Amino acid sequence: MDSVRAAVYLSVCLSLLTSLCQGQRSPETLFGLTDKELAALQDQADSSVSLSVEKKASVIPRCDVGERCAMKHGPRIGRLCDCLRGTACNTFFLRCY
Repeated sequence: MDSVRAAVYLSVCLSLLTSLCQGQRSPETLFGLTDKELAALQDQADSSVSLSVEKKASVIPRCDVGERCAMKHGPRIGRLCDCLRGTACNTFFLRCY
């Protein structure tokens, strides 16, 4: 019984000591990265976000009635432009009607 109590007491002391020592780490070694490496990672993340925003901001041009609005590539149909209001892209003729 004394050995079990001693083992519990020892494990509690070790866990408290470990949690106190965790706060003593310097912020430079967070995840093993220095400030320069963290800044480089932040720059890469910022550039990837700005690229995705630029892609989403692209505007699809408008097509007039009778213009070619799509292109067939095998079984797939790719949109070339967006038809005006009141018209739709006919997938057989690939033109706005």
